[in-house]
Amino acid sequence: MENTDTTQQTGPSLFYGWWIVFSGFLNLFFAVGIVFYGFPVFYPSLVDSLGLARGQVTEGIFLGFLMVAPFAVFLGALIDRLGPRSVIRIGVFLVSVALFFMGWMSTLWQYYALCLVEVVGYILAGPISNQVLIANWFRAKRGRAMGYAYLGLGVGGAVSPVLVHFLVDRFGWRGAFEFIGVMIFAVLFPVAQLVTRSYPAEVGLQPDGLTSGAAPSGESSDQRQIFRDALRTKNFWLILAGTTLVIGAIGTVIQQFVLFLRDQGYSISQASWVSSGLLFSGLAGRVIVGCLADRYRKKNVMALFYLLMAASIPLLFLAHIPAAVWTFSIIFGFAMGADYMLIPLVTAECFGLQALGKLLAIIIMADSLGQWLGPVMAGRIFDQTHSYNWAWSIVTLAGLVGAALIFLISQKKIEG
Repeated sequence: MENTDTTQQTGPSLFYGWWIVFSGFLNLFFAVGIVFYGFPVFYPSLVDSLGLARGQVTEGIFLGFLMVAPFAVFLGALIDRLGPRSVIRIGVFLVSVALFFMGWMSTLWQYYALCLVEVVGYILAGPISNQVLIANWFRAKRGRAMGYAYLGLGVGGAVSPVLVHFLVDRFGWRGAFEFIGVMIFAVLFPVAQLVTRSYPAEVGLQPDGLTSGAAPSGESSDQRQIFRDALRTKNFWLILAGTTLVIGAIGTVIQQFVLFLRDQGYSISQASWVSSGLLFSGLAGRVIVGCLADRYRKKNVMALFYLLMAASIPLLFLAHIPAAVWTFSIIFGFAMGADYMLIPLVTAECFGLQALGKLLAIIIMADSLGQWLGPVMAGRIFDQTHSYNWAWSIVTLAGLVGAALIFLISQKKIEG
């Protein structure tokens, strides 16, 4: 049995759940923020050094998600059965190993293989596990707690373009991959081992918002039945379809943004700063989204921010004007604060916590496929037309439809 004495020594005024939020912040900062948002800065080097096409540099992660997708329910069940902490430790190891050895790759198949390992690590250490982790610890302030944890993704994303650009300039793209892989393991594995705990009961606590005599709703219900019932509801498919379209639009813009700005005459350094500005704007969005989610219908907040995000994309048609680029970055980044963060809140609001890991695994696997299929589509369009105009039109429409589907989610909840 693991010794949990170290987690019980916090002062009486500090709920230990906030340390869990901090661990989630770090997981999302490194394993998601730096990796996902830093990758586009590597793309020009991969195109120039390895001779990859624009579609291929984004195709690696997409193929990884495509291969892992059939195992989504298994991975979600693993989180529900083993607890987020154990799964996060495995994920951190895989992410670190994949990134380190990307510094050694020389062929396309090696890139694809390492992307597959990276995807498995991302799933285990990234949004799904951390969303379940926060949901386990919080009830009354779940939206705020999720918002603070997801600031890690925003901060990681905001600093990663500039950080990766600096590392590539200093050590070359190979050295930059190695450095990031070692850094992620050195920070996240000790945090998972020493700080993270899957459930409040492990340290003799109740979730935020519950008294010592209260039992979380849904604790006595059968997970498999809740899971099966959820799959038969309109709400589940509205969440899955709506978020897949919107996350696909977001992924398309983020992954192609640096290459697109370079085509518009901006230097890689300038493009990195604009990309960082976009993601810094997302920090404000995440804080505001978290607060609004605790006060208003979560699905309405989600739909509103998704709509704002989609409406900003047409500004990219004016990207040759710096003011238009920065305006887009501020609006899109702010609205992007609702990207993955509200998905577990809306899902838990509809279906409870008992089967949350399985449900989120399916939803986020679909979202991730959209997140990486979109960039591949945009890259293919560019390779054929030498323009992103069709791509921006398609993802604008996808975002608008996705926002509408989220708005159609009903109030009805499956009681656990």
